[in-house]
Amino acid sequence: MTIYAEVIGDPIAQSKSPAIHTFWLEKLGLDAEYRAHHVTTDGLAEYIAARREDTEWRGCNVTMPHKQAVLALVDRLEPLAKRVGAVNTIHRAKDGKLVGRNTDVAGFLEPLQQRLRKQHYFRMARVLGTGGAARAIVAGLSAEGFTLVLAGRDPEKARELLDELAEGEHHTAPLAHFAKATDFAFDDREGCCDLVVNASPLGMRGQPPLAFDWSHAPPGSIAYDIVTDPVETDFLKSAREAGFETIDGLSMLIGQAAAAFTHFFGEEPPRGHDDELRARLMA
Repeated sequence: MTIYAEVIGDPIAQSKSPAIHTFWLEKLGLDAEYRAHHVTTDGLAEYIAARREDTEWRGCNVTMPHKQAVLALVDRLEPLAKRVGAVNTIHRAKDGKLVGRNTDVAGFLEPLQQRLRKQHYFRMARVLGTGGAARAIVAGLSAEGFTLVLAGRDPEKARELLDELAEGEHHTAPLAHFAKATDFAFDDREGCCDLVVNASPLGMRGQPPLAFDWSHAPPGSIAYDIVTDPVETDFLKSAREAGFETIDGLSMLIGQAAAAFTHFFGEEPPRGHDDELRARLMA
């Protein structure tokens, strides 16, 4: 018998998760597999029921559009997944129960950890998008003490999301607000931590571009795009041209996969090979 885990979604052919997990399995020499499996909304419950009976199955990563629908199909939720209201990782616990987890929060925060260990006078993040990914990002940044400006096509939806997931005083704005230049004069940002995060699918292959004018970003801001196809988005290109540091979507993708890998296969992934892994994913 060969144990396995997999990623499910609709569509699923574009997923980079099999390449990531297979790379780590090969490096560790583990007799295990990681696969991609196309699961439609109508077939989700049947899929979970079938995998419960498969003793070789160790769990799955969950991508669009199932992250919220699977909440009702697992046996228990870790507290963070319950709070975020989304599951991106399901694994079989030692007692045989299916546990729903959210590793997107840890994955998103991972490339920021070195900065977050520092003390800041003030932390602010402009988060663009109000979909499923934004839920994890809002929850994670709020817990790290950020004041948030959440921008979406529907500011009311943004306000509801903030009220649900973020403690403290936060703000909303229409997404179109950031598409036009501003002459706002930023104060001295030394000792502060500022982020601009694309948490939307805008800029993804086949999607419209994300319109963002970098005059809205304070000096020293970090541009973070969670889109992985393409890895080099117009949002990141324009940020670098404007003189800002950037973080691409592979950083979050690899980080969340690492947290899931341990639950699936019982070993830590070999992160010392991240540069080689990124090169393989971008080939």
